[in-house]
Amino acid sequence: QVQLVESGGGWVQAGGSLRLSCAASGTIFSINDMAWYRQAPGKEREEVATMTSGGSTNYADSVKGRFTISRDNTKKTVYLQMNSLKPEDTAVYYCYILGYMTTMTRFNSWGQGTQVIVSS
Repeated sequence: QVQLVESGGGWVQAGGSLRLSCAASGTIFSINDMAWYRQAPGKEREEVATMTSGGSTNYADSVKGRFTISRDNTKKTVYLQMNSLKPEDTAVYYCYILGYMTTMTRFNSWGQGTQVIVSS
């Protein structure tokens, strides 16, 4: 099955930046949608950024203008560039990809999650 491995999380001070990576491995024919989610302790998961296969992007209001989702098709990797980080951005971040392993076999996979902590 397709697996997603995340990296890039860590601790930063408010105003700092981090770049999260989500590398996909396995048999992938195409990727239809990709997204980043986050979940803070005791809170529900929220979608923060999405991108379609055509390149259209959407962002949660809370991160708009600060976060950027991008992809590298050759590396089969999706990124989340996070700038001007705020303490409220502290959460575990998960990547998600939906696509096809073959023309008839659909898949959807989640990354293992990476912790982002933003201190004041």
